[in-house]
Amino acid sequence: MSAAPLAQAQTYPSRPITMIVPFAAGGTSDVIARVVAEQMAIPLGQTIIIENVVGAGGSTALTRAARATPDGYTIAIGNAGTSAATYTIYPKLPFTPDSFTSIGMVAKTFGIVALRKDFPAKDLKEFIAYAKANPGKVNLGHAGVGSSNYLICKSFVQAAGVDVTLVGYRGAAPALTDAIGGQIDGVCDSAASVSQAIDDKLVKAIVVGSNVRLGSLPDLPTSAEAGLPEFEAQGWNGLFAPKGTPPEIIARLNAAARAAVESDVVKKRFRDLSTVAPDASEHAPEVLQQLVTRDVAKYNKLLQEK
Repeated sequence: MSAAPLAQAQTYPSRPITMIVPFAAGGTSDVIARVVAEQMAIPLGQTIIIENVVGAGGSTALTRAARATPDGYTIAIGNAGTSAATYTIYPKLPFTPDSFTSIGMVAKTFGIVALRKDFPAKDLKEFIAYAKANPGKVNLGHAGVGSSNYLICKSFVQAAGVDVTLVGYRGAAPALTDAIGGQIDGVCDSAASVSQAIDDKLVKAIVVGSNVRLGSLPDLPTSAEAGLPEFEAQGWNGLFAPKGTPPEIIARLNAAARAAVESDVVKKRFRDLSTVAPDASEHAPEVLQQLVTRDVAKYNKLLQEK
């Protein structure tokens, strides 16, 4: 019987794999998932089907992923929100960090605050002054409580010391659509999903929570340059499998993910998305597990501060 898992791994994968994305189509995690999955499918020799499962800041999707058969045919993409902060936001979840086996990090992302194009403030300094003069009246959209975009909002609001209303959506794309349409004042979003709208002047970005400017948005000041160095919003996306997935299968998925993010196709797409692939030293599953452990503690502290 001990030979059964090895035999399974040797024939894996023999059918398509499902990758669960915890948000609506068009958001950061969805875009990254589709780009990576397409290239992972090449070395695996099987299609990876993207399935968007929305609700409860990603916990609906991860509940399903945690309960899936641990055979490598159901995996999920997560981020600091869905895979770390969620344990503080939703303390009675039917899963824990130990319910998953890390496959590997696939992307590093950068948080941006962008406003509707006709918002009165033209830069970060003016926005903070406006928000302080109008407490509770400014509203910023995000991809739902527990999402990485929600964490961008929380980090920004606390760093800026402003009282704004945070509006949750069922994904980054609908929040951005409302900002473009003027239904909300702005969004907290990842460069991966908002950079095109910024380039097209559909919204105006006021800051990126990074210590370096983004190559795709060279005119957008970093938080330090804009006068708010306390605002830090560098995130990640990683792949996870249900606990109990055989190590040999995790190794195959990790190798496929690494090949994907090192491919010219993904590198070019990531550049367009203002997203960065992991360094060579960051591909191992253990690195992603360390990020989860670190961020569970980090966001527990952040989310309990007033």
